[in-house]
Amino acid sequence: MPLRLKNLTSEELHARLAHVGLKPAAARWIQAAAVRRGAYPPPRPGLSASVLEQVRRRTSIPHLTLVEKIVSPSDGFAKYLFRGDGPELFEAVRIPLLHNAADPKYVVCVSSQAGCALGCKFCATGRLGWRRNLAAWEIVDQVLKIRADSPHPVRGAVFMGMGEPLLNYEAVVRAARILSEPCGAAIAAKAITISTAGIVPGIRRLGSEGHAFRLVVSLNAADPALRAALMPVEKTHPLPELIAGIREYHISTGRRVTLAWTMISGMNTREEDARALAELTRGIPVKLDLIDVNDPTGFYRPPSREELNGFRDALRKHLGMPVARRYSGGGDIQAACGTLAGE
Repeated sequence: MPLRLKNLTSEELHARLAHVGLKPAAARWIQAAAVRRGAYPPPRPGLSASVLEQVRRRTSIPHLTLVEKIVSPSDGFAKYLFRGDGPELFEAVRIPLLHNAADPKYVVCVSSQAGCALGCKFCATGRLGWRRNLAAWEIVDQVLKIRADSPHPVRGAVFMGMGEPLLNYEAVVRAARILSEPCGAAIAAKAITISTAGIVPGIRRLGSEGHAFRLVVSLNAADPALRAALMPVEKTHPLPELIAGIREYHISTGRRVTLAWTMISGMNTREEDARALAELTRGIPVKLDLIDVNDPTGFYRPPSREELNGFRDALRKHLGMPVARRYSGGGDIQAACGTLAGE
């Protein structure tokens, strides 16, 4: 099988093809051409025609197939449906950040798996079950295809689409490295966010390997019984283990960990939930992102404005850490958080 460009970092490409005379600088030129133009570069000093031909014989440049694109008429979020190596479909979302007229840009929410095995009760992807892991190039190409289709630059990527990123660790980290390489997509590492529902070995590994990518942990409840009812991963990696992993990550990196809290009316937006969260995270610098639940079935509902305000007051009182309200757009086209189902 030929090596697939966009599936290796430039360092890995050099290591695999050094025996044909490929030099590190030439590997970076080939990487830049494959990622930015989807083609091979022409020969140049330092990359002879004969070496380039050897590279061509041993590599290929894969591309995703765009099945469908739909744009929300209400907020400009765009959902892309892709097919890669297999018949499985997966989605990515283009998130517009157009509030600064002098610097309009996008962030791309990418999928790391087709389907998901974790089965979170409020997530449409979780109801699909797991189908397969995506290869690094399939993740990278989501960003590249969307970037080529966009009138403004793509300045960030978030691994918050279909799948649990840390259950596809190798491909996800490799994709993030390719996206952040100067000779790759050149997205700043700090503008790449990897999200997890709480896969503790992956959290520890991210911290120990020293990656500059941001980490978001989807917590959603500080009570073990409630979290287990909402997120079956709690039974595999219970809260004490998860918090220990988050603490270890903070010690390893020195960075504040963002906790995502999907707000569900009547379930996790009470003062007692704020108090339990404060006790659970005591001594760990965290930031809390609040996001309304998006459940297409209607079983789980977002809080009312009164309920939300009361919860935020309780968080200010008990938690004493930064709290942000995160907007989840594209609800009208099933592009919001928790609604991606490969359709």
